[in-house]
Amino acid sequence: MRYLLPTTFLVALLAMLMLRGYVHNEILADHRVRDADSQSRVPKDVLSGGPVIDARTGDAETLRIPDRRIVLTFDDGPDPVWTPKVLDKLKEYDAHGVFFVTGNMAARYPGLVERMVAEGHEIGLHTFNHPDLSYQSTGRIDWELSQNQLALAGAAGIRTSLFRPPYSSFSYAMDNTSWPVTEYIGSRGYLTVVNDTDSEDWKRPGVRAIVERATPKDGKGAIILMHDSGGDRSQTVAALDTLLPDLKERGYTFTRLTTALDAPSAHTPVTGFALWKGKAFVSAVAVSERITGVLVVGLAVIGVLVLARFGLMLLLSFLHARKVRRRNFGWGPPVTRPVSVLVPAYNESACIEATVRSLAASEHPIEIIVIDDGSTDGTADLVEAMRLPRVRVVRQRNAGKPAALNNGIRHARYDIVVMMDGDTVFEPATVRELVQPFGDPRVGAVAGNAKVGNRDSLIGAWQHIEYVMGFNLDRRMYDVLGCMPTIPGAVGAFRREALDRVGGMSEDTLAEDTDVTMALHRDGWRVVYAENARAWTEAPESVQQLWSQRYRWSYGTMQAIWKHRRAVIERGPSGRFGRVGLPFVSLFMVLAPLLAPLIDVFLLYGLVFGPTGKTVAAWFGVLVVQAVCAAYAFRLDKERMTHLISLPLQQILYRQLMYVVLLQSWITALIGGRLRWQKLRRTGAVEAPGGSSQRPQSPGAAAGAVDRRPYV
Repeated sequence: MRYLLPTTFLVALLAMLMLRGYVHNEILADHRVRDADSQSRVPKDVLSGGPVIDARTGDAETLRIPDRRIVLTFDDGPDPVWTPKVLDKLKEYDAHGVFFVTGNMAARYPGLVERMVAEGHEIGLHTFNHPDLSYQSTGRIDWELSQNQLALAGAAGIRTSLFRPPYSSFSYAMDNTSWPVTEYIGSRGYLTVVNDTDSEDWKRPGVRAIVERATPKDGKGAIILMHDSGGDRSQTVAALDTLLPDLKERGYTFTRLTTALDAPSAHTPVTGFALWKGKAFVSAVAVSERITGVLVVGLAVIGVLVLARFGLMLLLSFLHARKVRRRNFGWGPPVTRPVSVLVPAYNESACIEATVRSLAASEHPIEIIVIDDGSTDGTADLVEAMRLPRVRVVRQRNAGKPAALNNGIRHARYDIVVMMDGDTVFEPATVRELVQPFGDPRVGAVAGNAKVGNRDSLIGAWQHIEYVMGFNLDRRMYDVLGCMPTIPGAVGAFRREALDRVGGMSEDTLAEDTDVTMALHRDGWRVVYAENARAWTEAPESVQQLWSQRYRWSYGTMQAIWKHRRAVIERGPSGRFGRVGLPFVSLFMVLAPLLAPLIDVFLLYGLVFGPTGKTVAAWFGVLVVQAVCAAYAFRLDKERMTHLISLPLQQILYRQLMYVVLLQSWITALIGGRLRWQKLRRTGAVEAPGGSSQRPQSPGAAAGAVDRRPYV
């Protein structure tokens, strides 16, 4: 289900978007209009005949409307604004007419077609997408007719035998390109209806001019061409207010075409499968219209919010950097007392030695506790064989990372506890920088600056951009707002008193770092960010490993949000976090990324079917905004800008993977699935800058007055 549902969702979305584009003349539309051609192959009887052409039997004949009879025809509808007003005028003056509807409009506004039929008007076909049929193959002509009939069946349950070609005018205007189309249409069983009186309302010449042009001469009958769609038809509606009563006073009757010709009705009821097929099509169009309409509005709202977030992130990050980089800035009295560093490890033999050596070079007095969580690769033996001072190994049966951390807390001797991953290396100054905020007694936890060590590969470079921009820039913003959602597992520090008050590391979720951070906020503790506490972690080096890691992160974050949902209605610090932090995390870490694939679907659609230039410009505009934020984040972190070269490719490929992972996490949550901890394969290739992960030359190589007595 986790693979099937995302695929089904995206395919369904693309299908709805394609259907919407089809009925909006964005797909399969052909707007070419052919110039007039020779009339050498058009029968003379047609050129000199009436506006109704019957070529159903092979020998074409034309028909005229009898005197004092008017057939008002309206093209290109139905339109949601103007067609109801036209119908109201016809009803007001007890007049009937013929509406030559396009299939795309009939499918979008089926209620208006149903009203036309119910009020006694006649319906004719005007193709589905309004192309010039002289450019089209017979297959495309058949498609235009059948799709138009399908829309009529779904809207009003009828078929019609009347047809008017797009861009047609008078029978004497038939030429060598339009006449073969008329013959073919006749062979398909249709009467072709042009006109002999053109109101030219599409030119908007004014109400008076429309009335004059639509008025027949000398009591003659006429087929009058008007429009109820295709633009502003206010002049057409106003002209009906004059034309209808005026001609009625002169003895004219406004009637259906078949009534004027004393012929059987053009309508045939549709039943059975054809009827249900039409209704299904119209229903599908309605669903696609509503859903894509909602999505467009939703994307617009999300887009505004995301851009606002970018702006807020830049502003607050600037304020944070300016505050913590002032010469006189301090959290309080310098923190010099020893701290405990906990290293939970499960099968970390490839990395654990580099991790422990980097800690042994720390400039701050520490004890190092490696909690071996039932490793089967000799992780604990490797640490013990190093025989480094201040390092203890605690062995336990495999119970998971939260249990390992809680076990480490029980063995810790000091009131400040630093937590790191077994695949991470610290710089010598990392612990010192990380614990300085505890000079403020209100601080309960500190987030460090996690950095990707293996950034030389493409997937590593993408994660490097994500860490610097998406994580650390965010943390500066959240620090200022006072709602930091996560202390990274790679580098974080906690006041032991704060951990005790919230019950330690919880096993309720797969994101124990997010869970405990939210708990600390709700308990009233400050959670801050230490930009100079750098830790170098080994990011996943394959798509499968990255998928596993982010799947767990996303699902665990959702679990944590759900667990702490009551904070939204609580008072005090918990309520403040619930009404500021939780909405931020929910919107920008869970909901907005979930909608982000829609942006790419619309982008793909726009590139293929829509305004390509505007689509590309919009995408590059968003990319520029992201590049500005990324460049600023890199500048704050003193990172080389060269890695940003891969940013466009990251937006195209890496982002898609994250979207699918998040969507799968949603599905797992909705179907009540459970995830287990997944171990990533490590290479142990990450070192801190300057080679700090290398073995010290002697026990005295570590700086400062550090207690080097081994713990037994």
